[in-house]
Amino acid sequence: MGHPRVDAIAREAREAAAAAASSAELERVRVAYLGRQGLLTQLLRALGTLPPQERPLVGAAANEAKRALEALLDERLAAAQARERRDARARARLDLTLPGRRPPLGVVHPLTRVHDEIVAIFVGLGFAVAEGPEVETDEYNFELLNLPPDHPARDMQDTFYISDAALLRTHTSPVQIRTMKAQRPPVRIICPGAVYRRDADVTHSPMFHQVEGLAVDRRITMGDLKGTLELFAREMFGPRSRIRFRPSFFPFTEPSAEVDVLCFLCAGGGCRVCRQSGWLEILGSGMVHPQVLRNVGYDPEEVTGWAFGMGIERIAMLKYGIDDIRLFFDNDLRFLRQFA
Repeated sequence: MGHPRVDAIAREAREAAAAAASSAELERVRVAYLGRQGLLTQLLRALGTLPPQERPLVGAAANEAKRALEALLDERLAAAQARERRDARARARLDLTLPGRRPPLGVVHPLTRVHDEIVAIFVGLGFAVAEGPEVETDEYNFELLNLPPDHPARDMQDTFYISDAALLRTHTSPVQIRTMKAQRPPVRIICPGAVYRRDADVTHSPMFHQVEGLAVDRRITMGDLKGTLELFAREMFGPRSRIRFRPSFFPFTEPSAEVDVLCFLCAGGGCRVCRQSGWLEILGSGMVHPQVLRNVGYDPEEVTGWAFGMGIERIAMLKYGIDDIRLFFDNDLRFLRQFA
């Protein structure tokens, strides 16, 4: 037979187990009644404080209630866990009738896009693509380009030297020298590639990319250069583009000129991008210096040539309105997705 105090605790425990809706709630019921500090456990520990005649009755009733509650909780826990597993499988079940999720696709990097556009324009004009080493000799990077060791224009390059005779190339002009040494005129090449200079801010990077062009043949003139660059500007920036030449100085060309394109945002009216001038500087150019032709074994009395060089990052910044060159190298997907 039972005991009133044990019966009350057992009844309360059964009601709590019946109300529990999950395995976690059932575990809390087990701890509350059967745990170390549980009500039934405490009752059994307190048997020694009861009158001798009550101890057998309370002990037997408490043990019976404990076994019954354990069985009830095990049964309820098994049912709750089975139900939770079914619910978890239902939530994780794949609906094979749903359309699949397309994986995110990469986009062409803006520098690669501009590089390919520039190359396509000049290849369409009959130019070949020439490449060369990024680790160059002082001879090819400077001396054969009319920049002897004491020439002040070397300071403009701010070079990464590996040794006295080796360096990271500061422009792709050495590729022009190597090409002219390897073949006789006519020569029509463009030289795209990475170059290196000690410079870093929002508009300069220690590593950047250039495309240089070279044409050498009989009766090559500055007019040929201007016509070629006008066509390039129309193809790159739109059919209404115009260019202008400004006198400049480069040791390897004479005469030399900076080339500006009419601002394609304000059409020459003046804006923030062109600093109210109406023009944007895009490249340097000029007629190949006679001494450079002699250095590669050409006779400047027989052939002439012109050359130009532009930074791919600069063209991309102007074309897409980007004001910080570092964005090209940060690999921020938010930036790159804009060029999808």
